[in-house]
Amino acid sequence: MHELPTEWTALCALVFLLGLKHGFDADHLATIDGLTRYNARNGRRFGRYCGALFSLGHGAVVLIIAAAVGLASERWNAPEWLEAFGAWTSILFLTLIGVVNLHAVMSAAPGQVVAPVGLKGRLLGRLNRASHPATVALVGALFALSFDTVSQSALFALTAAQFGGVTHALVLGLLFVFGMLVTDGINGLWISRLIARADQLACIASRVMSLAVAGVSLLVAAFGAAKFAMPAVENWSDGKELMFGSAVVLLILLAFVAGQMLARRPVVETA
Repeated sequence: MHELPTEWTALCALVFLLGLKHGFDADHLATIDGLTRYNARNGRRFGRYCGALFSLGHGAVVLIIAAAVGLASERWNAPEWLEAFGAWTSILFLTLIGVVNLHAVMSAAPGQVVAPVGLKGRLLGRLNRASHPATVALVGALFALSFDTVSQSALFALTAAQFGGVTHALVLGLLFVFGMLVTDGINGLWISRLIARADQLACIASRVMSLAVAGVSLLVAAFGAAKFAMPAVENWSDGKELMFGSAVVLLILLAFVAGQMLARRPVVETA
C-alpha cells in the first residue's frame, strides 16, 4: 500500500481530498441529479438536500468498512495482487465514465440540460425516485457496496493501522466522509438552482460540468495506465499523491465555479 503517505498529517490531507474527489464521481453526480430533480419537482422541501442525504448514507458504509478493516488489520495482510486489481478496475470504470459523459455532451440537442451520466445508478431502478430522506440515504449506502469504494476504504484503513489501528482508521474514514459530504451536498444545492432556471445559461453550465467530469475521468485513467506501463512515470509520481489529488479536485472545482457563475447570470430578455 505504498501509494498513500506514511506521515499522518499528509495522509489525513490526502484522504480528505480523496473524499472531495469521490463526491465528484460521475455516478454520484448523476444519481444526486436525478434524486434532486425528482423531489424538487414534486415540491418536497428536502429535495435540495438530496446530495447531503446521499452522502451520509454512503459515508455510514465507509465508516463500517474502515472500522472492520481497522479491527482486522492486526491479523490480516492484504494480498499484493489486490492493489493492482483495484487500480485496473478503477482505470476501466473511469474510462467508461469519461467516454459516456463525453458522448452525452456531444449528442445533446441544443438547449438541452446535460445531466452527468453514471453507471451504477442504472442498476437501482425505482430507487432513483426515492421520495423519503431515509430512502435517499439508503441509495447512498447501496452505492458504497461496490469494489471501488470498498477497496479505497480498506486501503486507507490498512494504512492507518501503522498509526494505531481502528481509532486512526475511523478518523480517516470521517475525513473521507466529510470531504464527500462537502461536494455531494453542494452538488445537490447546485442542481436545485439549475432546476429553478431552465434557460440557455443553465444548459451551458450543465455542459461545462459534464465535460469536466469526462475530461478528468479520462485523464486520471490515462495517468493510472501510464504508471503501470512505464516505470519512469511510476518513479516520477511517487510521493506526489497529495499534489495530484489537489490538482484533480481543483480542476473539477474550477468547472463547478464556472457553472455556478453561468447559472447565476441574469437572463437577458429579447424583444
